[in-house]
Amino acid sequence: MAGRREDARFITGQGRYLDDIEVPGALWAAFIRSPHAHARIRAVEGDGVGAFTAADIADLEGLRPYQPANMQTGEPFDCEPQPLLARDTAHYVGQPVAFVTGRTPEEALDAADRVQIAYEPLEPEPDRVCLDWRTGDAAAVEEAFSRAVHRVGISLLNHRVVINPMEPRGAAASYDPADGRYTLRVSSQNLHVNRDHVAKCLGVGPERVRFIAEDVGGGFGVKNFAYPEHVLLLWAARRLGRPVRWTATRSEVFLSDHQCRGQRAEAELALDSGGRFLAFRVASTANAGAWFGNVAGGVQTGQFVHLAGTVYAIPAVALHIRAVLTHTPPEGVTRGPGFAEMVNILERLIDKAAAETGIPREALRRRNLAASLPMTNALGFRVDSGAFREGFVLAERCAEGFPERRRESEAAGRLRGLGFACHIKATGGYPEENVELRFHGDGRVDLVTGTQHIGQGHETTFPEIVARCLDLPSDGIRLVQGDTDEIAMGGGHGSSRATYMAGTAIFRASGIVIEKGRTLAADRLEAAEADVEYEAGQFRVAGTDRTVGLFELAGEGALDTYYHWAREWMTFPNGTHVAEVEVDPETGAVRLVRYAAFDDYGEHIDDAIVAGQVHGAIVQGVGQALLEEAVFEPQTGQPLTGSFMDYAMPRADDLPTLELAFTPTRCTTNPLGVKGCGEAGAIAGYPAVTNAILDALAPLGVRSFEGAATPFRVWEAIREAAGGQT
Repeated sequence: MAGRREDARFITGQGRYLDDIEVPGALWAAFIRSPHAHARIRAVEGDGVGAFTAADIADLEGLRPYQPANMQTGEPFDCEPQPLLARDTAHYVGQPVAFVTGRTPEEALDAADRVQIAYEPLEPEPDRVCLDWRTGDAAAVEEAFSRAVHRVGISLLNHRVVINPMEPRGAAASYDPADGRYTLRVSSQNLHVNRDHVAKCLGVGPERVRFIAEDVGGGFGVKNFAYPEHVLLLWAARRLGRPVRWTATRSEVFLSDHQCRGQRAEAELALDSGGRFLAFRVASTANAGAWFGNVAGGVQTGQFVHLAGTVYAIPAVALHIRAVLTHTPPEGVTRGPGFAEMVNILERLIDKAAAETGIPREALRRRNLAASLPMTNALGFRVDSGAFREGFVLAERCAEGFPERRRESEAAGRLRGLGFACHIKATGGYPEENVELRFHGDGRVDLVTGTQHIGQGHETTFPEIVARCLDLPSDGIRLVQGDTDEIAMGGGHGSSRATYMAGTAIFRASGIVIEKGRTLAADRLEAAEADVEYEAGQFRVAGTDRTVGLFELAGEGALDTYYHWAREWMTFPNGTHVAEVEVDPETGAVRLVRYAAFDDYGEHIDDAIVAGQVHGAIVQGVGQALLEEAVFEPQTGQPLTGSFMDYAMPRADDLPTLELAFTPTRCTTNPLGVKGCGEAGAIAGYPAVTNAILDALAPLGVRSFEGAATPFRVWEAIREAAGGQT
């Protein structure tokens, strides 16, 4: 393909993001947020500016979790709804306590400044356990450890990160008293499900709430869920009789968006004398934030559990999974939630096992990769296809010549390290999806979907799938999405689900269209259906020149087709990434000098779009390894990384040219053979780069460090390994 359809619109400034939309007569909202991680709210005085507080919205429900029960056992979680506004007590810095409106954003901010809130700061509460669950075969694991020749343990922190999409969260709310309907124009990647949760908070049926999203400037998981502001803006629009809108400042993004990762784990691996993995166990504690909401419980009992053991043949696995409530923003999701944490644990543990056993890390990985697919892992989850060994062999070849490159770096006064990470993820997300194909007599087709594009290229790939299925030119196919009134339901975009879920629905809907057309064509051409062939938009009686065009049969909706389906299985993108770094031992500065990815994403709809998704995900994984970390003061819970002055995002000059190669195996769980491609780099990037850094520092005696590999942190680890000598 020449390029993405949407690119011309974006490059020429014709995108329609939330702040590009005119909302006549709209007021602007500003939220007053708690400056304390834990404080009693004594009084709120609005000084005549009409501040709304928890007392004003007493008829609204709080946000309930999207995943209310353990995904494996069905046991309901013991968790409270998240309040829309803090009533008596604030539980994290950034929690909304009150809000005001003004005719302009500046007027609203001025009004917010005049709101006086009396707080009584409180000591942080001890972390409260909200999930304590064990799964796997503990007895088999204990037996394997008892006969193991090698037992290797590791303690890891997978530090929290702030997602920071280019377009902050925001929404514009309106209410029509004539029909009692609410409308929210929103920057979101999940409309139907979020609408349903917001409607519940408002105390109305979903049919009375409409969500609309045009272009969305990135999501990365943080826009997957409803937030208090969505409900409050709609409530205010009804209360005030005018539209009310709000766009988060970057400071609000840092303080109030869901944050991700945040897990401490103790893990052990049992090996025999030849380096075969016998058993694996993990005790982990996740930071759920102030509320165990959205899908935090699903991450811990679903994603983190699903592929324990990742791509390796490990006979016995036992997990002890805990989550605790803290005085930090609620945990959400970003690329590879749960899976990234599991891959990081195992890949870091394998490198430590190599160091302790003397068996090369490449040999340990190669020896233990699952030998054949499909496979069922130790917890009973099935993986249908993959190129585990093929990807790893390519990664090993890529690493050839490393000893010479290391010597060259040492001659220049730098330390060079090499790191591997094998990855896998289950993609599929929300388990239902639907599409509708609507035909127009002039040769156009509208494809209506319940997914949501946030920059991935759906305007290109989805019409291309229709074009291939119906053997039509793709330029006549238009994607319609982003409006809950257009289609019955939708799973949005999360877990790299869109091409798999919507693509499967498109494939099956297209098959129905062709069968409908064949029946109509047989009648029109006075032939038996079995004799009617279809090709390039034409139905033909086999062996004759008698034809009728697809669009000639499409009158009065005769070919319009709606298709809904629910998946039973996921897709499993997989592969191996390899990184090389150089470390300046005098300053601790780390430079990523080589990075290569060898991945299996099944069949590709568009090679360039796949490559773009992989590049973006790698940058996110590398960012966590080298730069990004949400830091809080332990004694007070105050965020210390509240802006880009303190929180570094990766830039182009932080990365080398990324080398990509693909080892596709056709996925058997969907008719297109595709696998989700948007998250692997974020899963593999963090452990691959961190393993490379530790490999570089190993000659100095550095065995571990926690958090992002900032120059100071690396310099500090070098100094500690040297006994405190600089």
